[in-house]
Amino acid sequence: MNQPGGAAQGNSVREHMSVRSHLATGVGRLARAASRTLGRGSGGMIGGEVALAVSPRVLADLARGRRCVTVTGTNGKSTTNRMVRAALSTRAAVASNVNGDNMPPGIVTALMEAPRAPFAALEVDEMHLPLVAADVDPAVMVLLNLSRDQLDRVGEIGTVERRLRSAVDTHPAAVVVANCDDPLIASAAWDSDHVVWVAAGGGWGADSVGFPRGGRVVRADRSWHVADGPTAFARPDPQWWLEDAEPGSAGADGASAVLVGPGGIREQLHLALPGVANLGNAAQAVAAAVALGADAHEVAAAVCGVSEVAGRYSVHEVDGRRVRVMLAKNPAGWQEAMTMIDPEVDQVVVAVNGQVPDGQDLSWLWDVDFSALETGRRRTVVACGERGADLAVRLEYDGLHCRRVGTPMEAIALCRPGRVELLANYTAFRDLKRVLDARGRGAVGKGSDEGGAASTPDDSGETTPTRGSDE
Repeated sequence: MNQPGGAAQGNSVREHMSVRSHLATGVGRLARAASRTLGRGSGGMIGGEVALAVSPRVLADLARGRRCVTVTGTNGKSTTNRMVRAALSTRAAVASNVNGDNMPPGIVTALMEAPRAPFAALEVDEMHLPLVAADVDPAVMVLLNLSRDQLDRVGEIGTVERRLRSAVDTHPAAVVVANCDDPLIASAAWDSDHVVWVAAGGGWGADSVGFPRGGRVVRADRSWHVADGPTAFARPDPQWWLEDAEPGSAGADGASAVLVGPGGIREQLHLALPGVANLGNAAQAVAAAVALGADAHEVAAAVCGVSEVAGRYSVHEVDGRRVRVMLAKNPAGWQEAMTMIDPEVDQVVVAVNGQVPDGQDLSWLWDVDFSALETGRRRTVVACGERGADLAVRLEYDGLHCRRVGTPMEAIALCRPGRVELLANYTAFRDLKRVLDARGRGAVGKGSDEGGAASTPDDSGETTPTRGSDE
């Protein structure tokens, strides 16, 4: 495991780099700067791609001497990683890919932009975790949840579980902060000698009927066990859990709970973000930081200060409409995101594209229970996006009569002045964000974190989205 340290340790990152990697980081920074100057994006991907082309070992060189935390799973990566960064920042500087560039090039860029930071909080695409972990040698691995996501790219969920398990097995010294409520995550983390179990929630169970190591998952109340398997597996007892959880809605009404941890830790969480899922994200972020020696009270306060993540949950004023924007990318994420829509808001826009980063097969729409959008009151629902027609048909089958237009901005224009909740998948969210940024209107309300509303989509990153719904 990497050893703790301060500024001197950060300096050692540069001292131990090869000449070739020194050259790679210089060229990579030039490429990133050129991308930003030409208006192509943040350069978060292209800078790392160029650096890796010059020196394939640049990621390992940049990570050497740091204590790295990797965050992966299907949903919640960006938010949890942002929380880990906030938590570790209570101790020292932290390098982090805050814009969600979660494949090796984006991670290289994040590290070379903060060469002296002794800590790194790294969001990692779940299929790339073994590759990234081999280079960064994580001190802590955070495993969030697993569910179906883009079968054309990721494959079956069992394949993903095996990759996470491989990363855990090949880094026996790493602390593994794992969600004990997700049987697939429990299977991936089971063999670790340094696992920290967190009851982070598991509202979506449709993809964990079968246990990866054999048998079927039987759920009862808030627990689970495996039946008919070769070995007895059951939900581990958590070291961290939440009490009195309230999902909240937005802003000052964000989610709240009491976080209970080892050694008598009890911390009141009042998140700026809504949703029970984000309480689980916060619990795992705090557990990861505490595993690295941070003070639980300080990191809990820091985590509660995260108000948006790369534009997600940001609020924009658009011609008299106060629009809150949320992102979801797969059935589990959509189901969770709909619980975060404020029931007092009677105007909802839903935007769905079907580009390569989204997954072009949208049959998953039929796995989502959109009736959750119905609150018992008359609510205006507008479907839009490149696959707005498919979405509108799906909504009608759930009894939700909607209007359909082409783009999210047209949908917003159909709404009356006042509050609007807007839920979009990846490229629909990305494209709307570009339009809002081009209008020169910053996010309003709770403010912006690094990587928040002011950030722009990356050039090469447009076909390599993050996989989590923070949601």
